[in-house]
Amino acid sequence: FQDQAMMKTMSGGNCNLNVPAKNSYRMVVLGASRVGKSSIVSRFLNGRFEDQYTPTIEDFHRKVYNIRGDMYQLDILDTSGNHPFPAMRRLSILTGDVFILVFSLDNRESFDEVKRLQKQILEVKSCLKNKTKESADLPMVICGNKNDHSEIFRKVRTDEGENLVSSDENCAYFEVSAKKNTNVDEMFYVLFSMAKLPHEMSPSLHRKISIQYGDTFQQKSFRMRRVKDMDAYGMISPFARRPSVNSDLKYIKSKVLREGQSREREKCSVQ
Repeated sequence: FQDQAMMKTMSGGNCNLNVPAKNSYRMVVLGASRVGKSSIVSRFLNGRFEDQYTPTIEDFHRKVYNIRGDMYQLDILDTSGNHPFPAMRRLSILTGDVFILVFSLDNRESFDEVKRLQKQILEVKSCLKNKTKESADLPMVICGNKNDHSEIFRKVRTDEGENLVSSDENCAYFEVSAKKNTNVDEMFYVLFSMAKLPHEMSPSLHRKISIQYGDTFQQKSFRMRRVKDMDAYGMISPFARRPSVNSDLKYIKSKVLREGQSREREKCSVQ
């Protein structure tokens, strides 16, 4: 029973994947509307780019990995650019472990929004760390998207983006193109390295596995015969649902009051 309490169970299809709570992380993607947040997430999850724009209220994704026999879970929160509920944005920041702040290189206002978000994240997380005595490390990438556009449309200089991260070794700046898939993989590689996560979580450094392999995915002996030398695999959970607001609040409360394990999150579906 005690061993089961230290595990997080993820149900997907006909399989149950048990991930140690200490190996479960949440990545939060923030930025103004129409800057390409969801396109970057899509590149990360399935290597595709969608031309059609669909406004995001809040999307939740989950990817699980078997890396050299160890299980990892990455929950991805793709937030709304309009921030209709400020309290929800604050809660997303409080529960986040790694952050991607996205702006569009051809939109000055979106860059200003990233500067505000960066300041808010540092303030919110600093307040939490003071109460929990957590590590001060806060892995963050600031991402200037749409660098495939002509320079005549550029509104933000490269040095301006670099200046936002110059004083923080746990913060990096990248100019990417979700459309052309330029620098996207490199960005994730650096983000995971800063977070001290396996670099095999990056999109190109693991074998993408279908849900049909779920029953054997978590076994330490799991290998694909077609790829002899690769020992890292990733699988998207097609049925993952965002933990409830109540669940996230309990998680934060438990950290502040130091009840239970520091990385344990109650798993609960949206009611």
